[in-house]
Amino acid sequence: MPVPRTMKSRNVKKESASPLHLPMKDIQSLPDTRKIQIDKVGVKDIKYPIVVLDKVNGTQHTIASINMYVDLPHHFKGTHMSRFVEVLNEYRREISIKNFFDILAEIRKKLNARSAHMEIEYPYFIEKEAPVSKAKSLMDYRCRFSGSASDDEKDFYVGIVVPVTSVCPCSKEISLHGAHNQRSIVSVSIRFKKFIWMEDIIRIVEDSGSSEVYSLLKRPDEKYVTEHAYNKPMFVEDIVREVASRLSKDRNITWFQVGCENMESIHNHSAYAFVESDKRNRKQ
Repeated sequence: MPVPRTMKSRNVKKESASPLHLPMKDIQSLPDTRKIQIDKVGVKDIKYPIVVLDKVNGTQHTIASINMYVDLPHHFKGTHMSRFVEVLNEYRREISIKNFFDILAEIRKKLNARSAHMEIEYPYFIEKEAPVSKAKSLMDYRCRFSGSASDDEKDFYVGIVVPVTSVCPCSKEISLHGAHNQRSIVSVSIRFKKFIWMEDIIRIVEDSGSSEVYSLLKRPDEKYVTEHAYNKPMFVEDIVREVASRLSKDRNITWFQVGCENMESIHNHSAYAFVESDKRNRKQ
């Protein structure tokens, strides 16, 4: 005997609603009763492939470590972390000094924030030529973009870390043979009016040490570099003063910091010197 259609329908198990179609509660947007504003909240140390401007080749692909933050008013419980990555994904093909504030504006818009902050640190590679053999190799430098934007103000500066060689003037003076030398790590941060190339900052720093550092040197190159450094001894104080002197002459640069750490070869400590200058506060 055939089963009536109405009876069949009673025996069919109802399908439960898919979790993807259920309404999802936005916990971040719920109110918070502690009334404490957070100055910076966001994502930190995102490893991300980016494309940056290259003075010689136009662009360069590299891997960055990125921090992105916004302010959070006291009445919100949390922020939407995924939106930071969404913005980053939109701009990853060209992240540069030129569009830094466009990225910050998009972050503020996406997260409905009053202020946004971003820090981008990445290795930057320059092809260098050995002084005698002309052998070519890639040298890496640690570069950094840092900035913030709100309705009231904008701030942006670039930073770069450059290794050089330094020969101790005192050691050279008191020794019958040779002089001790060391690797010097020079850190420079600058604010400026118009676009500036990382390569130009690197050149200023490398010219301010006893000698440049290279990835590849043949024996004739090693002889040249050693003798060149010996003929140009520099204290850690000399290096920061020389870099500062050159930066001071550039009217495009409005503020800078220069720090140098000498990784001493005959002591179990480092030598350090630091200079800061804010040319905006000087009388012209």
